[in-house]
Amino acid sequence: MPNTKNINSVEELRGKIEKASAIYFTDFLGLDVARITELRKQFYDTSIEYKVVKNTLLKIAAAENNISGLEEILKGSTAIAISYDEPTTPAQVLKKFTKDHDLPKVKGILFDGEVLGGEEFLRIADLPSRDELLSMLVAMLQSPMTKFVRTLSAPMSNMVGVLNSLKDQKS
Repeated sequence: MPNTKNINSVEELRGKIEKASAIYFTDFLGLDVARITELRKQFYDTSIEYKVVKNTLLKIAAAENNISGLEEILKGSTAIAISYDEPTTPAQVLKKFTKDHDLPKVKGILFDGEVLGGEEFLRIADLPSRDELLSMLVAMLQSPMTKFVRTLSAPMSNMVGVLNSLKDQKS
């Protein structure tokens, strides 16, 4: 018979998995308290939730969300980094943190309902964020429009220049 605490934990995890855009499964073993605190602060600063979870409870919550393929990932110590908005942000934080500390090791990723291997996190970390993609799109759309306006206004500018030259010659 499961206890109330575990039932509540599974229900909480199920809700988090359902709302998350990405979940990064990490092996935090080997990090001391100061480094884990530093990592948690970096996650907190970027609105990412980072918590240690029990593998069995996480397996149950994933099964309730019809997610399979986590059996190999959920072995050993596990902490999860949950992003609700920007799925690439945890990868960027982990990449920056592992440059200095070599840990935590990313065991796997749940990215929009698809389970990916831990080695994919570096590729995801190099992806631009949503805001960067939108600004690139705006720049690409704006450039042809600007060129078009310049092309349309060029004959008018040339005409004004010719008229000013004639005016200067006559006076």
